[in-house]
Formats: sequence, structure tokens, C-alpha cells
Amino acid sequence: MHMTQILIKPLVSEKSTLLKEVQNKVIFAVHPNANKFQVRDAVESLFNVKVDGVNIVKRKPVQRTKFGRSAGKESGMKKAYVSLAAGEKIEFFEGV
Repeated sequence: MHMTQILIKPLVSEKSTLLKEVQNKVIFAVHPNANKFQVRDAVESLFNVKVDGVNIVKRKPVQRTKFGRSAGKESGMKKAYVSLAAGEKIEFFEGV
């Protein structure tokens, strides 16, 4: 798998912004078959930063209901919480 296929997109939310400011962690949606070592190599090579650690979380698909009936399905995903070394940072939407 190529480095650009491993990282799908950065996840930007209130929680991820707080983690970035307080603990220097960045959250990415990653390929379902990617592992910690591949995510570490991809982040280090694409963003030129030093990575301290990677935690991976799988989110299961969720069935949505309205009025007791099935209203659709929210797809699952795999997220990677990437801890950056002290002094390193990745800037996505600074000043927005």
C-alpha cells in the first residue's frame, strides 16, 4: 500500500482540536487494512515530523432508526490517534 493511500483524511472536530492543542495529538481516518507501523511511516514521510506513538481505533457501523424503523446506516471507519514529538506540529486549518 502506498503512503498516500494509508491516510484518507484528517478528522477536524472540537475533540480533535482540543487534543491537538493540549496533548499534541492529531487524528486521521485511515485505510481499513493499515496498521500502526504503516501509519507512523506515512505521517513521518508526508508531513516531515517525528511521531512518538500511534493508537488505532475501529468504529463499528451504526444502524440509524426513526420512529422504530430503520432509517439507514452510518458506515464504520478506522481512526488513528497520532502523538507527535515535543516541538513538532501539523497545521491543517490554522486561523479558520
